[in-house]
Amino acid sequence: MKLLIHPTYFPSISHFVAISQSDGIIFEIEDNFQKQTNRNRTYIYSPNGIQLLNIPVKHSKDNHQSTKEIQIDYDFDWQKQHYKSLETAYRSSPFFEFFEDDIRPFFEKKNKFLLDLNFETLEIISKCMRVKFDYVTTDEFVQKVDTNLVLDRRSLADGKKDTSSFEKYIQVFDDKHGFINNLSVLDLLFNEGKFALDYMKNQKLVIK
Repeated sequence: MKLLIHPTYFPSISHFVAISQSDGIIFEIEDNFQKQTNRNRTYIYSPNGIQLLNIPVKHSKDNHQSTKEIQIDYDFDWQKQHYKSLETAYRSSPFFEFFEDDIRPFFEKKNKFLLDLNFETLEIISKCMRVKFDYVTTDEFVQKVDTNLVLDRRSLADGKKDTSSFEKYIQVFDDKHGFINNLSVLDLLFNEGKFALDYMKNQKLVIK
């Protein structure tokens, strides 16, 4: 079945579980931007536990700003901060150095629009996993879809409501804080490498 989902910043494992098990991907790009969602944030496993990486964006006075119109704010050097956080969190992981050259250039490039940046993170993960994620984008916003044809997983963009739970894998700091579930796909990639895709294909995604 085809999957309808939002493009987000280095998406959560639940996003990629849904993507890896779909027959086709449709990315929602005609919605209004929602604050405090994974559209501009992701979560990693730092030495102190879970850590939020947030992309600052420029907001207009219009409360119903289209996601396509959202521009990234570079007044603060968030790219440097995000990459340093990734290094601190994953330098000692099994596969960080293996993927480092693929990921570092992303944090040196300045995309104007958040949507373009999110699609670029998808391409990076696709390259690292050596798998092509073919997708199309919406040309209009549809509140409800035909559930016989499309699996609507747009709710996964709201990380606070995403209660997906998956099988444990080895994490860098799990001896300190235990297993932390459903982080950014980067956590899985740096820890599992080429086995990340097989892991996701074997997980069960339960939406409550």
